[in-house]
Amino acid sequence: MTDPAASVAGQQRRAADNGRLMRLATYASVAAAGVLIVVKLAVWIATGSVSIMASLLDSLLDAGASMVNLLAVRHSLTPPDREHRFGHGKAEPLAGLAQSAFIAGSAVLLLVQAAERLVEPRAIPHAGVGIAVMGFSMLVTVALVMFQRRVIARTNSTAIRADSLHYAGDIMVNGGVIVALLLAKALDAPIFDPLFGGMVAFYIVYSAWQIVRLSLDMLMDRELPEEDRRRIRDLCLQHIEVRRVHDLRTRVAGPDIFIQAHVEMDGAMTLLDAHAVSDDLENRLKAAFPGAEVMIHQDPAGIAENRPNFA
Repeated sequence: MTDPAASVAGQQRRAADNGRLMRLATYASVAAAGVLIVVKLAVWIATGSVSIMASLLDSLLDAGASMVNLLAVRHSLTPPDREHRFGHGKAEPLAGLAQSAFIAGSAVLLLVQAAERLVEPRAIPHAGVGIAVMGFSMLVTVALVMFQRRVIARTNSTAIRADSLHYAGDIMVNGGVIVALLLAKALDAPIFDPLFGGMVAFYIVYSAWQIVRLSLDMLMDRELPEEDRRRIRDLCLQHIEVRRVHDLRTRVAGPDIFIQAHVEMDGAMTLLDAHAVSDDLENRLKAAFPGAEVMIHQDPAGIAENRPNFA
C-alpha cells in the first residue's frame, strides 16, 4: 500500500510544476503574438496585402485572447477558498468563450475587407518581403504550438488547448498567405489575395466554433472520455477488496479533474478497514490522474440501490 503522506507530497509537487508550465505557456503565447504583430504591421504597411492584413488582424486578436488566457490561467490556479470550495478552474472555459468571440469578430472584419478587394483588386507591392515575413511567422508559431502541446500533455489545460488550437490555425493561415502572395506575384493576379483572405476568415470561424464547443463541454460538466472512465473502473476493481464499482461521475474544470465513485465491498468489513481501502483507491486514482480530486463512497456489496441507467 502506498504511503499517503508521500503520495500527497508528490501530487503537490506535480500540481506546482504544472502551474509553472501553464504560466510559462501563457507568457510565451503573449510574447510570440507581440513579436508577430510588430513584424506583420511593418510588412502590411509596405505591401497593403489583404492576406497579410488578415494575418495581422489574427495576431492582434491572438494577443488579446492570449492576455485573457494569461489572466484566466492565473485565476484558475488560485487554490480553493471559502466561497469557491471546488477551486477556480472554470475560469479557463470562460476564457475560451472570450477567445472565440475575439476570433469570430476578426473573421467578420476580414470578410468585409476581402469583399472590398474582390470588387476593386489592387496590385501588391513588395510581395517578396511579405513572403519572407510570413515564413518567419510560421516558424515562430510552429515553435509556440509545439511547446503548448507539451504543456497540454502534462496539464490537460483547456485554456492552453484553446490557445494552441487557434495558433495551430495560424500556421495554416500563414501558409495560405504565402501561397496567395506567390500566386499574385507569379501570375500578376491580385485577386488571389482577397480570395485567400476570405478562405482564412471561414477557417477562423471554424476554429472559433471548436473553442466554443470545448469550453461549453467543460462548463456543462461533460464526463471524461469513456476510455478514462474505463481506466478509473479498472483501477478500482484491481483492489482485492472491491467487488463492484457504480455511480461513477467525472468532470473537468480547467486543470482540475473531479472523480466520484461508489465502490462495493464486503458488508462485514469494519469501517476502519473500508476507510483504508478508500484511501488506497484515492491514491491510485490521483497517481493516474495527477491533480484530481477523488471522492470514494463505500457501499456494502449486494445492497440494491436506485441508480441511473447511465451510471
